[in-house]
Amino acid sequence: MANTSLQAVMAACLSGYAEHHPLSPHQWQVCHHILDCRTAALGGFALECDQCGDCPFLYHACRDRHCPRCQRRASEEWVERQRAAVLPVTYHHLVFTLPDTLNGWVEVHPEVIYALLFETVWATLSAFAEDPKRLDGQLGMTAMLHTWGQTLVRHVHLHCLVPGGAFGADGTWHPAKSTYLFPVRALSRHFRGGLVSRLRRAFKDGRLSRLTAAEVDRVLNALMQPEWVVYSKPCLARTDTVIEYLGRYSHRIALSDRRLLNFDEDDDTVDLRYKDYRDGSRNKVMTLTGEELIRRFLLHVLPKGFMRVRHFGFLANRCRARCLALIRAALAAPPPTPEPAAEPAATVPFDGYPCPTCRTGRLHVTAHLAPLRRGQGVTTMTVRC
Repeated sequence: MANTSLQAVMAACLSGYAEHHPLSPHQWQVCHHILDCRTAALGGFALECDQCGDCPFLYHACRDRHCPRCQRRASEEWVERQRAAVLPVTYHHLVFTLPDTLNGWVEVHPEVIYALLFETVWATLSAFAEDPKRLDGQLGMTAMLHTWGQTLVRHVHLHCLVPGGAFGADGTWHPAKSTYLFPVRALSRHFRGGLVSRLRRAFKDGRLSRLTAAEVDRVLNALMQPEWVVYSKPCLARTDTVIEYLGRYSHRIALSDRRLLNFDEDDDTVDLRYKDYRDGSRNKVMTLTGEELIRRFLLHVLPKGFMRVRHFGFLANRCRARCLALIRAALAAPPPTPEPAAEPAATVPFDGYPCPTCRTGRLHVTAHLAPLRRGQGVTTMTVRC
């Protein structure tokens, strides 16, 4: 089956979806960014091949964090910035999952629920780390919010990468066991009680204004009964591998174009490839209407300005450099070796882009294309070579 793209599905189905489903201004903005990405709407360059004379256009990217075509470079740059923060210890990957009973609350108060999730997870882990019977020190954590499952349904969870140990008040490093950080069941119950308590307080403070007192009591009382899902696993790998592992979660978005197959505009259906973890992680394909795909995708548009990757403890931005230097001294470990600097660009003069048509010539910029105004046809912007 041929691959398609979210952009193609939106171009064909967004207007029909909007007729029956209200979109917030921010959702409209995200949709227009995806529709305009790498098209004449954003402007770009006119190119010409010095061998075959081909004259293609190169358009700008939208760089929206929800766009499936604009996250690779951002992820790579983020990974490079994190290399200096890696310690020569075993790291642990933990996942704290929000019960799906709260999905309706996420729909109406996403920013409040997401912020309380970050706050509760850090409070839980730091309380365990500061316990004198456990690590007796300050923990470090990098947390990344994901809101989706493989089939794009709402599945809110927090991925946490934690160095295996704590920094003691006496300036020493208190290591955790190589394959063990904290007991999962105890983490689950502490997490459950902490988040329920914070949700009650948020309602009393008026931060959950679209809920009723009866609903809050009913839902939160019921949530205190079942066990909440918490996952913990050590990353038994080399330090440089931990960086790549962390990068896979840093800028991942709900959907990549590689998972979309065989979009049929006549039937308004698209095939979505997914991994079924309940069936041995087998790869499967499900068929959705274009409008249903858009609906599921828009569930995961984050509130404007919301930071989905955060650092805590001795990895917090305000104290990271100082704390890491002290921890490395306590571990008698040198700082990470910086990668050798690349040769200056002046020594390798740029001679154009490779031509995909003749594969021998080089493409050179012949004109700059201004962005199109909203509603202006793409064909109105032409450049004669």
